Amino acid sequence: MSYEVDLVVPVKPLHRAKSRLLGAADCGRRDPGAHAALALALAKDTLTAAAEAPGVRRVVAITSDPEVTSALRALGVESIPDEPDSGLNEALRHGARVLRETDPLARIGALQADLPALRPAELGAALAASEGRRAHCPDRQGTGTTLLVAGLGGELDPRFGPDSSAAHTATGAFRLLGDWPSLRCDVDTEEDLEVAAALGLGRHSGERLLARLRKPCP
Repeated sequence: MSYEVDLVVPVKPLHRAKSRLLGAADCGRRDPGAHAALALALAKDTLTAAAEAPGVRRVVAITSDPEVTSALRALGVESIPDEPDSGLNEALRHGARVLRETDPLARIGALQADLPALRPAELGAALAASEGRRAHCPDRQGTGTTLLVAGLGGELDPRFGPDSSAAHTATGAFRLLGDWPSLRCDVDTEEDLEVAAALGLGRHSGERLLARLRKPCP
């Protein structure tokens, strides 16, 4: 039986994305352009890796930012507008509905857009470990969620937000706890960036940050 997944990946407008990382790209100068470029690089690396993962049939970004849409189109990644524009969970429900309109039997998954070290093989291993069940992968702190997949024929039922791993567990989503550090390493802070860099950043994030991380700011 095939457990292939169609992934929806929400990407915030760049001017609102990753507020806790403001200053990380430019030694604390907090330049909006540098910050937007960093946020976009994180998303591009995530989506590129996700599209290459075994078990992933389709990857669609959910975004209303035209700059994001254009950049992803150049990578061959499709996107749909975040028409509800009323929060992460509503965006994911909207994306799931759109994908199901194309294929009512599609198995839907949600992936966070801030996984710049993501290795396709690790995402593929996590999807295989779900074995068709509704399941989720906690972040490296064990409280958040980086990946949520619906069960075969089931609804995604996203519960992202504070303590989302506990919320997903409480609604029946199996916890995926295998050896896939790049899938669990979402990036919200400079410390997270350093952990991701140690795992190996994707090309786009690496171009923005690797030299900066190796050479401390003055």
